[in-house]
Amino acid sequence: MHKGLEESAVTEARQLAANADRVIVKAGTNSLTDEDSNLDDEKLNKLVDDIEDLLERDKEVILVSSGAIGAGTGRIEQANETVEESQALSTVGQSHLMHRYTESFGRYDRKVAQLLLTQHDLENPERFTNFRNTVETLLDWGVVPIINENDAVATEEIRIGDNDMLSAAATMGVDANLLVTLTDVGGVYTGNPKHDPDADRIEAVGTNYDTVQEIISESTSDGFGGIQTKVEGARDVSEHGVPAFIAKSTEPDILEKIATAKPVGTIFVPINGVSDD
Repeated sequence: MHKGLEESAVTEARQLAANADRVIVKAGTNSLTDEDSNLDDEKLNKLVDDIEDLLERDKEVILVSSGAIGAGTGRIEQANETVEESQALSTVGQSHLMHRYTESFGRYDRKVAQLLLTQHDLENPERFTNFRNTVETLLDWGVVPIINENDAVATEEIRIGDNDMLSAAATMGVDANLLVTLTDVGGVYTGNPKHDPDADRIEAVGTNYDTVQEIISESTSDGFGGIQTKVEGARDVSEHGVPAFIAKSTEPDILEKIATAKPVGTIFVPINGVSDD
């Protein structure tokens, strides 16, 4: 379903995504942890396998990874009810998360690097230039940058607030030409697919954005609200001429399918600010 969009525009956007040579991949907490908030080795290894599909195509990949607080919660039996507890859990989880990424990418003899950011790092020109230069150097070295929000020190004043928005900002800031958001839901739907068996996947979003936004607002419920920030982030990127996907993390060879212009998930067609108003 991509009502209101020309098929040719969708096909062109898929090909543009397939041709991207610098890709931001964002993985959500549910794509990395099990029901008990423990890091799921199978899920993490699959993510790394999928990223390797892109790296073998000589693409540069930057990973924005959630999961630190969840991994910390699964690592030690402590409450997660206050800001201080969440921040402390993130420090436990972040080190474990990076340890596992180091091991998993090591299967392919790939090296990884950790970058932890706050809103200040995105808004302050000097700090952002330092971040960008570090990313460029790591990519030149063939190292995979792994970015997360610095939960341990981020108070409300300096919180980015959501890795969906962080990944969108990073995409535009380091001149990536594709954003892929991997989630436990296979795209944007006309309803909540976890509860509505009749919900249809919206294959493409572009000039029909306002209509899609109305559908999301009406269908969003507890446990599914995260789709709103994913859609907003993808929209921001598409307005800068960059295609974006929201796709299912568990789908086999998901990144390879995107790299070969297969119709998966929901693609946000670059629209350069045009809407259906």
